[in-house]
Amino acid sequence: MNNLSTQLATFGGGCFWCTEAVFQQLNGVNSVVSGYADGHIENPTYEKICTGQSGHAEVIQIDFDPELISFAELLEIFFNSHDPTTLNQQGADRGTQYRSTILCHNEEQMVQAKNFISELSQSKQWLNPIVTDVKLLDVFYAAEDYHQDYYESNPGSAYCQMMIPPKIEKLHKHYSSFLKSA
Repeated sequence: MNNLSTQLATFGGGCFWCTEAVFQQLNGVNSVVSGYADGHIENPTYEKICTGQSGHAEVIQIDFDPELISFAELLEIFFNSHDPTTLNQQGADRGTQYRSTILCHNEEQMVQAKNFISELSQSKQWLNPIVTDVKLLDVFYAAEDYHQDYYESNPGSAYCQMMIPPKIEKLHKHYSSFLKSA
């Protein structure tokens, strides 16, 4: 789906079901794929990454149109949709696979992400230091099919009902101008 007019962004902010649900709602986002990155084994499975032994993070890869939403705007929404100050944890989800990470597709994204974190740190928006990792993406592996569009396919699951609606409500409250039209 990636063509000359689109770009990719790859973020890890805890459970990919949660981050996928947030970013799928944004105008200018063409697709969001849940997956694994930043580990040391090839072709990881969900079972392998859950052990913490593969080194991978749960991430989402966003195909977006920079004419409609910029990488900087995606960064702002990313940092406001999870807690970037908890090491290897988001809420009750704990383990290295839930780390906060930005896996850049080029040097320009790397500079933007590091500058954004520096400005955010200086703003004192967060009481604790930001621990978000920023590095170049090596390899992205799409997660198994049952993880894709998880919230849309499983809105009645207990996890989805408890964890995702507050993130969606926050998105609608603070970023309504970025939302896709119904």
